[in-house]
Amino acid sequence: MADYQRGSHTIYDIKYHLVWVTKYRYQVLKDEVGLRLRELIRQSCLSRGITIIKGSIGKEHIHLLIECPPQLSPSKIAQYLKGRSSRLLQEEFPHLKKRYWGQHLWARGYFCATVGTVTDQIIRDYIENQQTDGDEENFKIDT
Repeated sequence: MADYQRGSHTIYDIKYHLVWVTKYRYQVLKDEVGLRLRELIRQSCLSRGITIIKGSIGKEHIHLLIECPPQLSPSKIAQYLKGRSSRLLQEEFPHLKKRYWGQHLWARGYFCATVGTVTDQIIRDYIENQQTDGDEENFKIDT
């Protein structure tokens, strides 16, 4: 059985795979910028109760496998991590502020996928094996 996290009224196992890229895919996340970015992301996640399971910083993109509490949506996590890291990196590294004169280090979007130990097929099988009246094929009612 999975190691579930616990809140005051919840038990959960929520994991996301997040990916985002630098604006124009400039390869600026190397050397001391990459090291500082890793530290900023670790600090940000720790302060919000987000656990980094695995992470990777490429020259122009970031991959994160994270576990988070249910009150944090993927969009809020991405907004917080991207916004804080962009602001602090540009304050600390003048060459980034010069390159990204509009103060946008990251491209607008991001990729997010849920990750879990239960596959779609397992859930379909579980739902299919419930007692039903058999009238509807995809959405059944217990009798």
